[in-house]
Amino acid sequence: MGNLLTKQVLSMKKNLFYLFALICSMSLFTACSDDDDAPDYSKVIESEIAGNYKGTLDIKLEGTTIASGLPKNITISKAGNSTINLLLANFSLMGMDLGDIELKDCQLSQKDNSYSFTGIQSLNIEKYQLKADVKATGTIVDGTITVQLDIAAKLNGLSQNVQVTYEGTKMTGNESSEAKITAFTFESELVTERPVINEEDGTIVFKVDEDATAADLSALVPVITVSEGAIVTPKSGEAKDFSNGNKIVYTVLSEDYSQMKTYTVFVAGTQKVREYSFDEWTKDLSQTDEKAQFPIIGTDHNNPLWTSCNQAVMLIKTLGMLGGITYTGDYPVRPTDDAVSGKAILMESVFTTGGAIFGTPVPKVTAATAFLGTFNAMAAVTEGDPMLSTKFGIMFPDKPLEVRGFFKYTAGTPFYNKEGVEVDKKDECAISAVLYEIENEEETLHGGNIYTATNIVASAIFNSGDQQDYTPFSLKLAYHKEYDTTKKYKFAVILSASKDGAAYEAAVGSKLFVDNVSIICE
Repeated sequence: MGNLLTKQVLSMKKNLFYLFALICSMSLFTACSDDDDAPDYSKVIESEIAGNYKGTLDIKLEGTTIASGLPKNITISKAGNSTINLLLANFSLMGMDLGDIELKDCQLSQKDNSYSFTGIQSLNIEKYQLKADVKATGTIVDGTITVQLDIAAKLNGLSQNVQVTYEGTKMTGNESSEAKITAFTFESELVTERPVINEEDGTIVFKVDEDATAADLSALVPVITVSEGAIVTPKSGEAKDFSNGNKIVYTVLSEDYSQMKTYTVFVAGTQKVREYSFDEWTKDLSQTDEKAQFPIIGTDHNNPLWTSCNQAVMLIKTLGMLGGITYTGDYPVRPTDDAVSGKAILMESVFTTGGAIFGTPVPKVTAATAFLGTFNAMAAVTEGDPMLSTKFGIMFPDKPLEVRGFFKYTAGTPFYNKEGVEVDKKDECAISAVLYEIENEEETLHGGNIYTATNIVASAIFNSGDQQDYTPFSLKLAYHKEYDTTKKYKFAVILSASKDGAAYEAAVGSKLFVDNVSIICE
């Protein structure tokens, strides 16, 4: 028989599942007992035993576990003063619908606070040349039920023993029947497009950095939120391999075990990512006067991608006395070790007293600003408009979709309006992104039209009041015009400690910290 078992183990497992199906599809026990002289357990049955139970099935074949932890419910109802009915409804296994398992009129016996029952049934199913002796034993104690099915089967002359164990607990009736994944996220910068849950299709898809390696994707760790009380398998926080097109199936079981839903999760594509850590800084080394050597983001002081209002404050520091203005404080945009990692940008709106230099107005408070683009402080003098000092945007060959990063913010005080009058107003920070179409590389938007120009293609803006700790921000660009790969574009990301600073309205000491900015592109 040992050789026969070895040769037929796979087919026998399948056959025995069918065996179990046949057993389960029948009324397994027509009567466990009909003892008219049994004790009266009516009150115990009604108050403590009868109800719905949730639990799991374990199945062993010849002592070897072939299935475990299969979730299922059992319903117990009163049959008589000392008897109960058990129902395992709509049972399925390995994709097979096995019908209902019914144990009727099972006689209870009591020992202390434990109630037991037993039943025996013999089967002879000629259609499948199957004979089986089935013994069922069960125990109910303190709201917990255990049922053991011992099946001695002969199929085509081959003997096999199957053991089925069910363990469950009585439910309160308040358990949720919803089985959904409500949130699916990754705490990884490699994931560029957050997972999208499609309930109808049962899919969750996301996109990753085009530079992500197979090794990177094989160790992604999802953080999963499910319906109240529900169980998800594989569990949240467990690393899974999403490389090479792998699809991971997640199963959600409702709190009451009545509903189950599966989701297939996979990478749907890649995206380009531009990252700015703000870890590296230099100074304007073109200035011989040390107080004029303002901080510059990056290592190339001649051609920085990110620029700031520091140049304007440099002119106030060096030429302010011509207008009766004296400012000796810090530059408003500078590096800080108070960062998510490495260094971050600190933008602090500073009190520059107000007045004018060569007829060009100087605000009471200079709003701290950093942006992708260039700054020409002298344009305010030579072109007669301070708004022309800011040249927003850099050449951008890709289609931007989202700008992400981390920020924290503290509003300063007092707040001054554009007339330089102190007013009762709370400052806010602003982070914005603007994509606009150009005819040539010299064309640029400035402080006066960056949000109103007719050639703007896409934009997004984020405002916030006080935020004590570093918090993620996300600007998803809204496209107002169709993106055309044959055209030229510039893209600007603008960080400001005072959202109305361009209108000369800001609070002294408003501080915006920004770190680890990423631009996600199609």
